Amino acid sequence: MGDPSGVGPEVALKALASPKVKGLADFLLIGDLFVIDKARREMRLRLNAPVLDVANVSDLFFSYGDPTPANGRASIEYLDKALDILKMGKANGLVTAPVNKSAVKASGLKDFQGHTEYLAVRTGVKDYAMMFVGPKLKVTLVTRHVALKRVPESITVDAVYKAIFLTHKYLKEFFKVRHPRIGVAGLNPHAGELGAFGDEEIKVIAPAIKKALRNFKNITGPLPADVLFYDALNGKFDAAVAMYHDQALPAFKMLYFKDGVNLTLGLPFIRTSPDHGTAFNIAGKGIADPGSMIEAIRLACRLSKC
Repeated sequence: MGDPSGVGPEVALKALASPKVKGLADFLLIGDLFVIDKARREMRLRLNAPVLDVANVSDLFFSYGDPTPANGRASIEYLDKALDILKMGKANGLVTAPVNKSAVKASGLKDFQGHTEYLAVRTGVKDYAMMFVGPKLKVTLVTRHVALKRVPESITVDAVYKAIFLTHKYLKEFFKVRHPRIGVAGLNPHAGELGAFGDEEIKVIAPAIKKALRNFKNITGPLPADVLFYDALNGKFDAAVAMYHDQALPAFKMLYFKDGVNLTLGLPFIRTSPDHGTAFNIAGKGIADPGSMIEAIRLACRLSKC
């Protein structure tokens, strides 16, 4: 259910009550029964799934919109319970509601970067990527939650190649695209314009594309990001590969803020999540839109072959 004081419990309950989700799978909601029950009563919703009650939230001190170390620790304990269940083979997939990174770090996990990295470490996976999935646009990130000033040094030939490779692999495996067409963004304005605005395209991105082309076809780039997203949306590419978080997400969320899905590539199980955060400013008000959570559950069910 994500951070107890965010919108995770609310959107989880609303999604599980949706006709779009009902009957797709046998669901188990992992969280704190006190918080779930409180949200259920306030919204007058039925609870349409059994709850694994971790019981790690104090009803004496709980309040919505409160990114405390205790809430950060609680959200990771839910995730660890889910990983135990998956490891035992008792579940086919995982859908995660949002956590707050600063709260998790304050709880003691100082190196915490996000769900994606945490799940990769816990499962021993080295090659993984974050893909955002919408009806007409799929985007994979080379770097994720990295400060903008650190992006250029984080973009290596190997990192770009792995993002292309994983995108190609899972377009075929998950989305049944027989001959994937992938467009790769440059880093700099106009994709560097032959070195006029930076040389990452020449020294890093183009060699990574060349390496990918030795193994499979239809990889195009480096392309200016504005051209790439327009072409991908209009069907020229099956997916785009972006260099950094805020190169991809503004374009993606402009289109699919309410129904986009974050899909982790490379894990030994299906993992999806909504494409929004904890939204502390509206938590507890009953107004959070469950659309992205509904689509995250639907995609997890479809890919898990429920």
